[in-house]
Amino acid sequence: MQRKKPEVDVIMDILKATGVAYPESEFIKSLTFQYQERGGLSKKQLQGLYGKASKVKSIAPHKLATLEAVILKKPMKYKSDLPENTPLYTKDETAGTLIHAILTKYPQHKRVLFLKARYDNNETITPAEITELEKFNKLLK
Repeated sequence: MQRKKPEVDVIMDILKATGVAYPESEFIKSLTFQYQERGGLSKKQLQGLYGKASKVKSIAPHKLATLEAVILKKPMKYKSDLPENTPLYTKDETAGTLIHAILTKYPQHKRVLFLKARYDNNETITPAEITELEKFNKLLK
């Protein structure tokens, strides 16, 4: 962030004034340390500083207004809601009934056993395989 006048630091002035008003406050000390070390504060930290600084009478109102403008200038981060926990694959019940019907009559049918294993492992059964199952089912009737 490039400032127009680097010698004017409103946030540091507010930090010093609130440090004088609240000398035992660990919050103000940590904000001052972080501002000096990293050169900036997050939006939530600035809002907390504004809350503390607005209670101090010795801070000029134009400095509080500048701090409020800095807070409003920072982007707001939103957390999106968690997506619904829906399964990626839903079993096709018609394929399951066809497989069950075929295996009751011919329990050793290798192709249908293979498709049953894929069905039980939640793998997709292609439309061609479903038509194959329907063909086997027609041959049984």
